Amino acid sequence: MLKTPTTFVPLLRAAEHPAPLNFIFRSDELLVQIDAPELPAADALAAYGLLADAFHPVGLLDGRYGQTAWVAREAEPPEGHEFRKLRSLFGRMEEDLVSVAGRSYQIAEWARTHRFCGACATPTQFVPGERCARCPACGMVAYPRISPAMMVLVKKGDAILLARHLNSPTQFFTALAGFVEAGESIEETVHREVYEEVGLRVRNVTYFGSQPWPFPHSLMLAFTADYESGEIRVDETEIAEAAWFGREDEMPKFPPRGFSIAGELIHAHLPRG
Repeated sequence: MLKTPTTFVPLLRAAEHPAPLNFIFRSDELLVQIDAPELPAADALAAYGLLADAFHPVGLLDGRYGQTAWVAREAEPPEGHEFRKLRSLFGRMEEDLVSVAGRSYQIAEWARTHRFCGACATPTQFVPGERCARCPACGMVAYPRISPAMMVLVKKGDAILLARHLNSPTQFFTALAGFVEAGESIEETVHREVYEEVGLRVRNVTYFGSQPWPFPHSLMLAFTADYESGEIRVDETEIAEAAWFGREDEMPKFPPRGFSIAGELIHAHLPRG
């Protein structure tokens, strides 16, 4: 599951290293070697002309310095390399490296989208020793965006509620999920999203765990909740179908363990009937 490796040390200032880990992004794609899911060597980046100030410090992984940068959407990969979506590297690249790549993407995307002040359009300046972009004209500051979202597995006796979302790239049946709105607590988001998506009321909202989810900058907080009332009535703009599943041998295709907190949440509460 994507999480900060125990051997990782975050850094806000660049460090010297003869062979740094280079996390280079083209939009939401990471540059990797074709023959093996490895990061590019420094000599492969020469064509991009990336100067030192184009890189942002990420941290140390097993004592090796990692840095990140972004290139233009039209940039072509160097020979022997390709750009790949982070999701496609799950299970192919070392788990700790994928986790740090997720962190790196959030930093690179923040840097790419905050080159100019959102208030007066003046070019911003990145503050040394701080993850901050500051406008020299009006003083506006911008830090990396974190978008909190909730995921909740609703339980009814021995059954659990799973739904298939219309825009899901995997078409898995999974727990309900949604973003926190301005002015909401996370618990209020749980109650609102469950009612909006499937028309049910719930109680006993209980925290399960959390996970960074860099698609592009979410923090997923997972919960369980007990069914209280209502009949399933799906929001057809978001949910393709939803149902109760009360037998393990009747379960639909759902997320596996090891990659997302959704898989961990569902596996921890599988029906045993």
